Amino acid sequence: MQTLDISHMDGNGTYIRTIEWDMMNKYKFFPLSMLSSFSVRCCLYPFTVIKTRIQIQKHSEAYRGTFDAFRKIFKYEGFGGLYKGFWVSAFQIVSGISYITTYETVRHFLQQNNVQDSTVRAMIGGGCASLVGQTIVVPFDVISQHMMVLGQLEKRGKRKVVVNPLNINYKHKTKFQTFLAITKEVYRMDGVIGFYRGYLASISAYVPNSALWWTFYHFYQEQLANMAPSGTSTLLLQCIAAPLGGITTTLLTNPLDIIRARLQVQRTGSFGHTFNILWTEEKLGIFTKGLSPRLFQTVIFSFMIILGYESVKRFSVSEEYKEEVRW
Repeated sequence: MQTLDISHMDGNGTYIRTIEWDMMNKYKFFPLSMLSSFSVRCCLYPFTVIKTRIQIQKHSEAYRGTFDAFRKIFKYEGFGGLYKGFWVSAFQIVSGISYITTYETVRHFLQQNNVQDSTVRAMIGGGCASLVGQTIVVPFDVISQHMMVLGQLEKRGKRKVVVNPLNINYKHKTKFQTFLAITKEVYRMDGVIGFYRGYLASISAYVPNSALWWTFYHFYQEQLANMAPSGTSTLLLQCIAAPLGGITTTLLTNPLDIIRARLQVQRTGSFGHTFNILWTEEKLGIFTKGLSPRLFQTVIFSFMIILGYESVKRFSVSEEYKEEVRW
């Protein structure tokens, strides 16, 4: 047993609730983690498309809500419309591995330096992991978001117009050709820095989001463990704590996520200028704009990602700890 922080006792004896980085077989952990992450992204990607489109529209010109957006996208663009930009976004699996490696490594480093509070370690680890992950993923995010909104119908006054922020010729082109056209246009307009448009907004949105998510995840996990009957499945408590942490974090950070999306797709300038535009358009609506798909996504995502992540950790745990790990 390593530290008191991960050792717990109940009527069934001592067990490990948090599987630490050095307790796992990395040859098992990395491939299983990539498979789990990719599967979750496949299932939830349509909600990312819907959330992005709702966030960048003015008021409710195109979509009145999550289900209205789903219905219209499916009706006018088919099933493929819900997966626009997916294969570009799928490269985020690389950032996902970097993210979780950074998170676990930072937590392990802090533990080795006598930071025993799991919530504090989770908060710092989550923030550092997001910083590394966003540095890798933002260029893919910029391109995939352009692909998400390209070709959608948007109502402006009495007219319906086709959204095409970069004014590229995308008709009769394959997805790869569209990807290349967007990439070339972004580079032509802004150079390499164009692929990091909204980077500071992404950092401002996702670093606090990640830090808060892991903080609340561990906080709710501790509270649920204290309230639950002896012998309750640890994995069950973790799968309940994750959505609770996701809901709390989403409610606190929603305006930051909208600003990030506007900066990357609509090229609205600085963080402050984008906030002023958004406030003029929406006022207090910035706290609820695109919130329903984001909440729905974060609840399902948090549940599925933790179910996969914690299960992978259990499958990957070294033999010497297997008897002390509870499902």
